[in-house]
Amino acid sequence: MNLQQLRYVSEVARRDLNVSQAAEALHTSQPGVSKQIRALEEELGVAIFVRQGRRFAAVTDAGREIVAVVDRILAEMANLKAVGAEYAHRERGQLAVAVTHTQARYALPTVVTAFKKRFPDVKLKLLQGNPRQLARMVVTGEADLAIATEALDEYPELVTLPCYQWHHCVVVRSGHPLARVKPLTLAAIAAYPLVTYDPTFAGRSAVDRAFAARGLHPEIALTALDSDVIKSYVALGLGVGIISARAFRKGKDEGLRALACDHLFPAQTTRLAYRRGAYLRAYAVEFIRLLAPHVRAEDLRQLAGAAAENFSI
Repeated sequence: MNLQQLRYVSEVARRDLNVSQAAEALHTSQPGVSKQIRALEEELGVAIFVRQGRRFAAVTDAGREIVAVVDRILAEMANLKAVGAEYAHRERGQLAVAVTHTQARYALPTVVTAFKKRFPDVKLKLLQGNPRQLARMVVTGEADLAIATEALDEYPELVTLPCYQWHHCVVVRSGHPLARVKPLTLAAIAAYPLVTYDPTFAGRSAVDRAFAARGLHPEIALTALDSDVIKSYVALGLGVGIISARAFRKGKDEGLRALACDHLFPAQTTRLAYRRGAYLRAYAVEFIRLLAPHVRAEDLRQLAGAAAENFSI
């Protein structure tokens, strides 16, 4: 039994049993992966994967438990390396942060600027995707941290911390009739086609629920992952936009007007997540605190082995 075999098993399970993708990710050959996994199975005396011909078709009952143990071993190996690096090179390393476009564009610039001034020798890598993709990046070790509004708190493998709250705003072209509606209502908004976020992003589910609770079913003219794309199509007259209020730049988004709608849609909470059991380097702790200063540094490592329900903002 060796670490190489364990990595092969973990990667194949993570790649939905696609051995060729696992081999590519591990920079090795498909036959080599299959051979090493077979050798590990023979040593353990049980099959980890169900085979159909040369393909892996499923994970066996024993395999599910073995994969879980393997992932814990690999996670602890990563922690061991991180501890060594922390004391050997305290202010050098790499931090991978998985974020949505809106977070990267509007919430992180000041955090990243402050972080790079404090840790100029840490390579900061921003990875983008939808919230579920971001969560999986952290679970699998591709990213150290994830930042999103949706989905992160649904993964038991992750510790999640609330960072800040925000509201949506309605965006219209200058002179739009909706800007004269006082007070703004859901019914008035629903009278126009909407341009808003994809259902997996930025509190879109809360927007949908607010309309549904009033029996309203507005036409969705277009959905996008990017606040700037939404504003562009609003400016073209495609419809009324609903975006994060943080993504509207007063004085810079020319020809557009933001209408407050705090009374119509609930406040949203952006969360940060990291893998339960992960060893947090000092610079990772500092990045978290720059984004969520209400979180005490001494609590973060303790939370890696416990839930984060005690945190509030």
